[in-house]
Amino acid sequence: MNIGIVCYPTYGGSGVVATELGKALAKKGHRVHFMAYSQPFRLNLFSENIFYHEVSVNDYPLFDYQPYESVLASKIVDVAIYEKLDLLHVHYAIPHASVAYMAQEILKSKKIFLPYVTTLHGTDITLVGRDPSFEPVIRFSLNQSNAITSVSESLKKDTLSTFKIDNKIEVIPNFINLDEYVHPQTDGSKKRYAPNGEKILVHVSNFRKVKRVEDVLYIFDRVRKKIPCKLILVGDGPERAAIEKLCRELDTCSDIINLGKITNPIEVLSISDLFILPSETESFGLSALEAMAMHIPVISTNSGGLPEVNIQGKTGFLSNVGDVEDMANNALRLLNDANLLAEFKTRAFEHAKLFDINVILPQYERLYNRLVKEG
Repeated sequence: MNIGIVCYPTYGGSGVVATELGKALAKKGHRVHFMAYSQPFRLNLFSENIFYHEVSVNDYPLFDYQPYESVLASKIVDVAIYEKLDLLHVHYAIPHASVAYMAQEILKSKKIFLPYVTTLHGTDITLVGRDPSFEPVIRFSLNQSNAITSVSESLKKDTLSTFKIDNKIEVIPNFINLDEYVHPQTDGSKKRYAPNGEKILVHVSNFRKVKRVEDVLYIFDRVRKKIPCKLILVGDGPERAAIEKLCRELDTCSDIINLGKITNPIEVLSISDLFILPSETESFGLSALEAMAMHIPVISTNSGGLPEVNIQGKTGFLSNVGDVEDMANNALRLLNDANLLAEFKTRAFEHAKLFDINVILPQYERLYNRLVKEG
């Protein structure tokens, strides 16, 4: 099958999932064509059956804002015709769902039918999508989609409550390739960051307000006062300056390591004891799943899709948003009991197996085959 994939190429869950899905499809023998304004950061073009088509927007002085959507639609049409695409899969509703509809209509005028799947990832519905200026376009383009998938039951409910969607929404959760989550030889790394055997807490995100990274520091401050520990922060974003200021106020900077953006966090996760995710909302919680795949229990909030990933009292603990005291107590409960921590690590890994690409990929393939057959 020839499959087109449209996604954002930057760091973030939707781009990661779209890229990993395309790579897995290519390994199964499908020809996968990525379309984006730059190469997705996890995409290796030195792989069989993977192709990248750059969407370039020329700088015209007439426009204050360049017409990316029109250029992307033209690129989809071009690739669909010359690569004979069977299906298009767009990730993140804004603006990709409406662009897919436009491309589909253009292709219909050429007697070509290209079905498209829209996958909802979270902030396209829960944050950006709630802007009234987007609502009519999102609702229309979702209702016109040949299929809609959501990464969690929580996001599906949010979508149905926010928009008048007549279309069916199918839940296909995010995934990881479990084979890639192996422990490298990291004794040296652990000693480098925790030279005296301190416990290591880790947080991975894009440092936006919704991630509540300041809560990570408050949790760490409470844990640090009880047991020797270090905090590793992975990521970057608009809240970084506030975080640096807060660590000075709390006098915890000497025990915090900020590594910035890392393409693949596996080595960092492999030396960690607990993963902290106090987000205001998460449509799924892909970073938590990645931690669990590395045998790391998760301390998180109970918002959005997180309870579908982090199982209370089994793979970690859930708390209300902003309850840093409870999250710190839960962290201490695990870190102070070696046997309990070991049990949670095992259960975290076992639960992560349910989200392995080999479990999830067939769900997408069945969906693709159905749409192509119906077309």
